[in-house]
Amino acid sequence: MKITDVKVICLRVPSKGERCTWGEDAVIVKVYTDKGLVGIGESDSSPLVVKGVIEAPGSNLYCYGLKEILIGENPLEIQKLYNKMYWSSNYLGRRGAGIHAISAIDIALWDIASQYYNVPIYMLLGGKYRDKIKAYGTFIPADEPNKNKDIAARLKAQGFRSIKFGGGILGDDPITDCKIVTAVREELGDDFELQIDLATKWRTYGHATGMFERLKHLNLNWIEEPIMADDLRGYAKLSGQTSAKVAGGESLTTRYEFKTFIENAQPDIVQPDITRCGGISEMKKIYDIAQLNGTKMIPHGFSTGILLAATVQFLAVTEQGDLIEYSQSNSPLFTDLVKNRIQFKNGYVTVPDCVGLGVELDEDLIKKFEVK
Repeated sequence: MKITDVKVICLRVPSKGERCTWGEDAVIVKVYTDKGLVGIGESDSSPLVVKGVIEAPGSNLYCYGLKEILIGENPLEIQKLYNKMYWSSNYLGRRGAGIHAISAIDIALWDIASQYYNVPIYMLLGGKYRDKIKAYGTFIPADEPNKNKDIAARLKAQGFRSIKFGGGILGDDPITDCKIVTAVREELGDDFELQIDLATKWRTYGHATGMFERLKHLNLNWIEEPIMADDLRGYAKLSGQTSAKVAGGESLTTRYEFKTFIENAQPDIVQPDITRCGGISEMKKIYDIAQLNGTKMIPHGFSTGILLAATVQFLAVTEQGDLIEYSQSNSPLFTDLVKNRIQFKNGYVTVPDCVGLGVELDEDLIKKFEVK
């Protein structure tokens, strides 16, 4: 079996020039073969940058676009192709957007392999530990602190036993931060599992440690990305300051960055995104590093149903993979792009016994939002 084509589809809900919020743009990759099998992947990254990395013509030894590398190759040789892509895109890849693009292709290759061997992806990865995974709901907070009470109450009524919020104005002002977190905690009660995501907006260790102190009475389960993952020393000093765990790493790529982060920043929780870190292949290696260092892995995931499907398959085969992020975005790219999106019910998502990712894309929606 040979790869015959790689197509990149960029999607965007707002018009060009208008700002996207989380979940309002996406990039899908389809890998085609001469046997009629088609693999689907995605990257939660800048769509047009990923498209450029994949479609760019080669210019020298280390500057090949990924499509050019893959045409004519056997899609079942997944690790071999990962290594070839990584090496041949050395100057434009290795970290960041280059690995984001490889992630999408890697997921698509696992999708093809599962279809070819006619077994679920989780079986190719070694077999599943669980049939369902606890899910926590993630939402972007409203600007008015008390309006977040209604959002929290609605999620609790849906069956969520754990929620997180971040983005929006969270992190812009200490007083507002405290008001929003207090409002949500008051609505949920003292024992409900609650996390917050600062998206690095607390910036420095000094500011973050002050906010840790101001929020410690609100019994947060974890505080995510208080500062940039580059600040290894700052993370290490924050770890253990309060009962809230310190989490981060969604912007990192490859086992190399994660090894440095886990060993030196000492986070309680590490959060690779399967559509950014290097795909399923690299996620396996990052999980092993986390296990060796006693660090919990809870993947990041706030994009389309493709990401959700890939993350579910991965977590099913990890012994400690017992919690998954479940987006509360109302973007059609989350709600409708995958017509058979994995559903949340009574606190959990079920691991489907499907062949491949099992996603059915809404082609009419793709036509509507595709960026030409």
